[in-house]
Amino acid sequence: MIKGYRGKKPQINERAFAAEDTVIIGDFSMGEYSSLWYGTIARADVDRITIGSYTNIQDGCIIHCSPGFPTVVGDYVTVGHGAVIHGCNIENNCLIGMGAVLMDGVEIGEYSIVGAGALITPGKKIPPESVVMGSPGKVVRSITDSEKEEIREHALGYVKLAREIWR
Repeated sequence: MIKGYRGKKPQINERAFAAEDTVIIGDFSMGEYSSLWYGTIARADVDRITIGSYTNIQDGCIIHCSPGFPTVVGDYVTVGHGAVIHGCNIENNCLIGMGAVLMDGVEIGEYSIVGAGALITPGKKIPPESVVMGSPGKVVRSITDSEKEEIREHALGYVKLAREIWR
């Protein structure tokens, strides 16, 4: 379902993909070759949600915002199954693990990995090139060059998969 709210209609690039049961509401935009997978909800009712290009939001994710806390997800980002992304900023080339929870005011620096099941508490700033794990999330090390490449490859793999499924 794609639905406007309070005069704002979702803006989805013609080269982006959204599964049939995805719910997208309000002041939402998504760049080219990005994808929202089955069971994902993106509810931009109290502030905006912006998804960059070549980004995949996998099955069962919740993307929301709070007044004064828009959600911004950069380019070449992978958000794993069942993650909750709420009122935060994720820079380009990041991997957010399955079941992770990112809360209002969180900033994830470019080329960072947030581990599966991590809880990133309100207002936490994660520096670029960090690997974060745990609840509450803590930086455990710096990202490797091979992990940087894997982030990009993973994002491009989802572009290919989406194109094959939604031909």
